[in-house]
Amino acid sequence: QVQLVESGGGLVQAGGSLRLSCAASGRTWSLYRMGWFLQAPEKEREFVASISWSDGSTDYTNSVKGRFTISRDNAKNTVYLQMNSLKPDDTAVYYCAARIVGRYSYEYWGQGTQVTVSS
Repeated sequence: QVQLVESGGGLVQAGGSLRLSCAASGRTWSLYRMGWFLQAPEKEREFVASISWSDGSTDYTNSVKGRFTISRDNAKNTVYLQMNSLKPDDTAVYYCAARIVGRYSYEYWGQGTQVTVSS
């Protein structure tokens, strides 16, 4: 089992920045990839970004490229999402997720953190 706890959400004006953190515990030795997803009201959960736990390679959805940066600190078992130039459309609950070695989907999820961007 892997436990994930997000922090760092809040209210920010358009154009502002926030940094989300996700601390992993439990079977962290089995981590393969970590990701961030968002879910806006009455919408499906969407992929935002992901990072390889081993080599740090990253992947982003097009709408956040150049604005958001995902990073990790293996020593702290923590993944970050730096969000710059925030827009009202970025308003959502952001979830951290973990995929472990040998599995093909994100099986572990955090509780989510609210990000609200005002215009």
